[in-house]
Amino acid sequence: MTEQKIIPANIEDEMRRSYLDYAMSVIISRALPDVRDGLKPVQRRVLWTMHELGNTYDKPYKKSARVVGDAIGKYHPHGDQPVYDTIVRMAQDFSMRMPLIDGQGNFGSVDGDAAAAMRYTEVRLAPIAEMLLADIEKETVDFQENYDNSLREPVVLPARFPNVLVNGAAGIAVGMSTSIPPHNLAEVLDATIHLVNHPEATVEELMQFIQGPDFPTAGFICGRKGIRDAYLTGRGSVTMRARAAIDYVAGKGERERQAIVVTELPYQVNKASLLEKIAELVSEKKIEDIADLRDESDREGMRIVIELKRGAVAQVVLNNLFKHTPMQEKFSIIMLAIVNRQPQILDLAEILRHFIEHRREVVRRRTAFELRKAEHRAHILEGFKKALDVLDAVIALIRGAKSSAEAREGLMTRFALSQVQAQSILEMQLQRLTGMERQKLLDEYENLLKRMAELREILEKETRLRAVIVQELQEVRKAYSTPRRTQIVDEGTDFTIEDLIPNEEVVITITRGGYIKRTPLSAYRTQKRGGTGRRGMTTKAEDVVEFLDIASTHSFLLIFTAKGQVYKIKVHEIPDAATAGRGKAIVNLIELPEGERVAGTIAVREFTPGKFVVFVTRRGMIKKTELSEYANIRSNGLIAMGVAEDDELIAVQKSDGNQHILISTFGGQAICFNESDVRPMGRPAHGVIGIRLEENDYVTGMSVVGRTEEILSVSELGLGKRTPIMEYPVQHRGGKGVVTLNVTERTGGVVKVLPVQESKELMVITQQGQIVRVDVASIRQTGRHAQGVKIITLAEDDRVVDASLVESSGEETGAD
Repeated sequence: MTEQKIIPANIEDEMRRSYLDYAMSVIISRALPDVRDGLKPVQRRVLWTMHELGNTYDKPYKKSARVVGDAIGKYHPHGDQPVYDTIVRMAQDFSMRMPLIDGQGNFGSVDGDAAAAMRYTEVRLAPIAEMLLADIEKETVDFQENYDNSLREPVVLPARFPNVLVNGAAGIAVGMSTSIPPHNLAEVLDATIHLVNHPEATVEELMQFIQGPDFPTAGFICGRKGIRDAYLTGRGSVTMRARAAIDYVAGKGERERQAIVVTELPYQVNKASLLEKIAELVSEKKIEDIADLRDESDREGMRIVIELKRGAVAQVVLNNLFKHTPMQEKFSIIMLAIVNRQPQILDLAEILRHFIEHRREVVRRRTAFELRKAEHRAHILEGFKKALDVLDAVIALIRGAKSSAEAREGLMTRFALSQVQAQSILEMQLQRLTGMERQKLLDEYENLLKRMAELREILEKETRLRAVIVQELQEVRKAYSTPRRTQIVDEGTDFTIEDLIPNEEVVITITRGGYIKRTPLSAYRTQKRGGTGRRGMTTKAEDVVEFLDIASTHSFLLIFTAKGQVYKIKVHEIPDAATAGRGKAIVNLIELPEGERVAGTIAVREFTPGKFVVFVTRRGMIKKTELSEYANIRSNGLIAMGVAEDDELIAVQKSDGNQHILISTFGGQAICFNESDVRPMGRPAHGVIGIRLEENDYVTGMSVVGRTEEILSVSELGLGKRTPIMEYPVQHRGGKGVVTLNVTERTGGVVKVLPVQESKELMVITQQGQIVRVDVASIRQTGRHAQGVKIITLAEDDRVVDASLVESSGEETGAD
């Protein structure tokens, strides 16, 4: 029986020692990336295995199983599935900002689908992975023995870009974890170049180049505080949001439905799980107003369509989705990496400084290697030169020698050559003795001398070394940089629904029956004067369009009623309907009292001090109030102007307080006076007399004008004309005015008077919803007493109700 020796040990000491050994093994050799190349050991071993196999981007793919087998057999003595999982992740463009492996086959999806088995998929190194391995054969990094001392593997890769920031890292070690988000390659390289040139640069300076994380799945980052905290301290947290737009899609039947369309998700959010979560919330009635949910994603990109019920407020639904689903997620940043075999929390500048120091070492070692090679070759060429100068004697010595060893000794003794030089001469081919080949050798020697001088300069001069590092960083930037994907927006009140909505010009129309909608301005092409227009709105037989406004989707729309109330809504909250759609009842957007009607609207982007709102009533009263007084409007409205019982508000305009006011009447009269004639008043004020009216006449419009414009008059029956503003004398407020258009049965009454420029276009809308868009320049200029030319051809029972100016589209089509 074999004798056994039992060594007593304290279990606490043994557990402590063993667990510490295990913990350090996991920390150093498993879970955390090296700050220099940004790779965990398994990732580095996979890339090195593929490099050894010649599995590069310019060669055919190899089976993933072949790479896995070589990796675990040679360098990584662990299970095959973890190694394959590493390969799969490095090939996924939704996991890595710059994938390091080019995969062919099924490598999973954002739905959480697993990759195909390794026997089916094929891989090769991605082009940018070559930038991690470049110059590794030139003794640029240290090598170590593999697990069984049969092979050697690199301790770290040379890495020509800061991969730890570009692709990020995630790993759970023992008692610590790392979570470094991916970044934009161009931004990281710009910051690195700046730090190379300015070694004392602060984190704040580097943040001028690096905006923040740049996730492969794009989306939004809300707020910059978490980014700043992470870059300054190594720890922080950012809020990610999906990119969603409110649109109209084909619903069941032929009707269009309002929908939320999601095209980008937060990083690492599983799309299939998100859909399940939304469906669960709908079934539990935690989120209402969702009619249908479908995934329309294809090869062109992601598209989740969340169809809404009629009457739903899309913004409310969207905010609930952000609140209750992974459409909004937190990403915790812990910039923990291995530095000199020790785990360290690093700030942004420290990460880049460690990388730069690594590149300095790589460039120095590469330069020293190339210098040794060059010096060795130059030494041989010096021997060739000596031999060529006494070629006949060399040939005679070699021919007379009994052996190669005797010849070598003879060359070394007689011509003062080294052993290496003598051996190289013996191995030289006879064709190298021709005149042309001799000159090539001499040219090569001269070039080598220049190259050696350059290499020595790199090793001796710090400025030259920095220049080489910067040049190589710039080369990587030029070859591989891509535009930023993730948009960063300010947090809190600065991040609003507008950040999810394209900023575009839209046409807003409101009917007398109280229906409102918006349509992209681009939907209406310019027509020749006299066209019949395009259907702009479908109305009930007894309903007519009354108002038309042009606004940005990022603006507010102030809606004024005939009795002097004002309401405020965001333009993007107005239903976006097709050009011929009827829209939505305005009472669903504002608390409009029964019997009240809209009298005018103005679009406002900002409530800037020093701007004014000018009002005019049907009976000729005018008032001016600071725009800022309408910045905070309750949902049930606010008094905008005091209006008498027998009067009503007719028109509302914005002004800077330094213009002229032009009030026009249905009977064809108009008065022009200085805006300064009307002093600013409070919101409840009734105003002062603007124009004195003839019996049965009434005000139809008011414009704020300068003295360099023309006045465009539009009549009820579709006629219009341009008149120089100078034909309208500046009078005192309260007069009867002058003729602006000769009103007859052919023209009908005046419905709109506008200040115009020839570069603009005019949009005219009729009771039946027809809209025509014409160049202002195509409308003839005539005097005040003229009737004008036909702008739009009307149906027999149709009438013009409103007109508005827009910027020129540069397009023109024939009349429809």
